[in-house]
Amino acid sequence: MKLVTHYALPALAITFLLSSCGDPGTPNPNQAAPIRAAHVNPYEPGTYAHFKAQKGYPRNYGVWKNEAVLARTNASNSSIRIDLSDQRGYLMNGSELAMDYPVATGTSSHPTPTGNYRIVEKIASGKSSSTYGKIYNASGGLVKSDADSRKDKVPEGGKYVGAPMPYWMRLTWDGIGMHKGNVPRYPASHGCIRTYYKVVSTVYGKTRVGTRVSIVR
Repeated sequence: MKLVTHYALPALAITFLLSSCGDPGTPNPNQAAPIRAAHVNPYEPGTYAHFKAQKGYPRNYGVWKNEAVLARTNASNSSIRIDLSDQRGYLMNGSELAMDYPVATGTSSHPTPTGNYRIVEKIASGKSSSTYGKIYNASGGLVKSDADSRKDKVPEGGKYVGAPMPYWMRLTWDGIGMHKGNVPRYPASHGCIRTYYKVVSTVYGKTRVGTRVSIVR
């Protein structure tokens, strides 16, 4: 017959085993909260690497400029790249980056098309959308703030007012372009590329009809 030996464990050891197997035990009210490491940017301030390593990039409102490159960038040597995933625009001089800035592009229901384009029209002021805007009644009251002129009816005596699009830079003849507008840090437009108000005049001034614009995802 096989002999089986039993060993008795002290009560303290049993308590330890129970508390170490999934039982968190009683919280210690005097125990300090765990210390989280602060965000440390390892790159030299002022460099593009430092800018991109900032907390929240690319979905923040930061603008980076290479002042030397930007100074020699003009309508004859510039190009623009739009990144739909990062919601950023890049003003380029050849292969050199002149400026990195926030944009807001089309939503999933009104996507901004990818591809290679050229600016085909520029209008600094007075441009408004013929498709999207607001509808007012005869008394001037707002009926619809996000109206589509192709679908929404204007009440008798009322009017449709197209959304303003200053610094308009048209890319397609079916309504896609770059312009000044509200730039939340997510896709929000009907397909256009809304450009941050702090840089849109610079982008407009550094481009011309014929400037290349690439849109990537």
